[in-house]
Amino acid sequence: MKTVLAYDFGASSGRAIAAYVEDGKLVTKEIHRFLNEPVTVNGTFYWDILRLFHEIKQGIVKAKKAGFEIESLAIDTWGVDFGLLDKKGDLLANPVHYRDKRNGCFEELFDIIPKEELYGKTGIQFMNFNTVFQLYAVKKYDPELLERADKLLFIPDLLNYFLTGNMKTEYTIASTGALLDAKTGEWDFSLTDKMGIKRSLFTEIVKPGTEVGYLRKEICEELNVKPFKIFTSPSHDTAAAVLSVPTEEKNFAFLSCGTWSLLGTELDAPLVNEETFSENFTNEGGAFGTIRLLKNIIGLWIAQECRRSWQKDGEVSLKELDEAALASEPLVSFIAPSDSAFLAPGKMPERIEAFLEKTGQSVPKTKGAMSRCISESLALDYNRVILLLEKLTKKQYNSINIVGGGIKDRLLMQFTADATGKKVIAGPAEATASGNIVMQLIALGEIKDRAEARRIIRNSGGITEYLPTDTEKWEEAKKRFEKMIKENCNNG
Repeated sequence: MKTVLAYDFGASSGRAIAAYVEDGKLVTKEIHRFLNEPVTVNGTFYWDILRLFHEIKQGIVKAKKAGFEIESLAIDTWGVDFGLLDKKGDLLANPVHYRDKRNGCFEELFDIIPKEELYGKTGIQFMNFNTVFQLYAVKKYDPELLERADKLLFIPDLLNYFLTGNMKTEYTIASTGALLDAKTGEWDFSLTDKMGIKRSLFTEIVKPGTEVGYLRKEICEELNVKPFKIFTSPSHDTAAAVLSVPTEEKNFAFLSCGTWSLLGTELDAPLVNEETFSENFTNEGGAFGTIRLLKNIIGLWIAQECRRSWQKDGEVSLKELDEAALASEPLVSFIAPSDSAFLAPGKMPERIEAFLEKTGQSVPKTKGAMSRCISESLALDYNRVILLLEKLTKKQYNSINIVGGGIKDRLLMQFTADATGKKVIAGPAEATASGNIVMQLIALGEIKDRAEARRIIRNSGGITEYLPTDTEKWEEAKKRFEKMIKENCNNG
């Protein structure tokens, strides 16, 4: 049985999972779990990329100690962020975090590339940290860095380069940056030319499942392991998660639920028109040449930040918060989860209170009430977005496939079923890693295709269904939520 090693990097932690197929099911074992802790230096928010590379090595060592003979390795991460390398192949600086304050000037780019032109070519939802806006910020504030740079690599491509010495850009991760032609899936140099960004900065775009190379000889010697292949996963974590959606249907709605919530559907071609532009939907690349038409929603980040804030005064368990939320009065006040007020880290409870006061709503008096406010607001926003999705695609989705760590929040899953009036099919929790794993096994010839991969994931368990219950009491709440969104929020 061929064993693969999947690295899934999230915004706050990472994990290495060894996996193989046995009796038509995925057998997985978490080998290594580690923190992903960004660092602020001189006012700039960086990813600690060298530490993350160290953790990859630790995972390889632990896999060997656990008795696994690894056939291949692949990496998936968040999108948009990148590292710059000089002509010698050395990293010029730690990659800057997408939440860094430098990304506040993105509107200025529209004087160079009109908003309609940028969306018309790339089909990508406008978010202030898209790679195209980050490059504009580098060009504005640190032009010398761009002049010294010879190549740009997104985070998973950068880590693959560290492992193999080969530079390639994987399609799904590149598609997040608003730099690709949505129709061809290749770099749109007409955009970078207007920005004054040299074309030579960008490397060859390859598909998920492409062999990047073998583990470098010096790393093999350092770790005392045999060389093995490094493949591209669907390197954007959402693309990997969507590959693992355990559906047999061609037309389905998905929600990748984690720090971010990404709600959409899988298409054969991009949908770029006045309606998708107006509603700010994105067309990101998926596995096997598909397009993920979706909307980015600030997700569990808000609850995570609240908990981090509360823990400064003592430990707050998730179980306690869930119980307190369930006991709180329902459907009292709502926030707009994707409002820019909730994007930055720190002081989240205070920002929620300020938003509710600004919008003339009751402020929760307890942690449980605030937790319920967040979960109900997310569920209502999911309903708002799936209605938009149905309008744009002219299709109706009777269920929502929810994948990712957010499925562990059973209260949110039930709220989502109630708010949308649709069946929720929740699972798998480790969706991103599962998508990473099956792509490697397809590349190795162990799995035939996407349909077989999804069937194997479906047979592997960890899937729960939630049916709508008290839908009537949500109707009035939906009207209040929609009114609040239209009148008050800046949610792109």
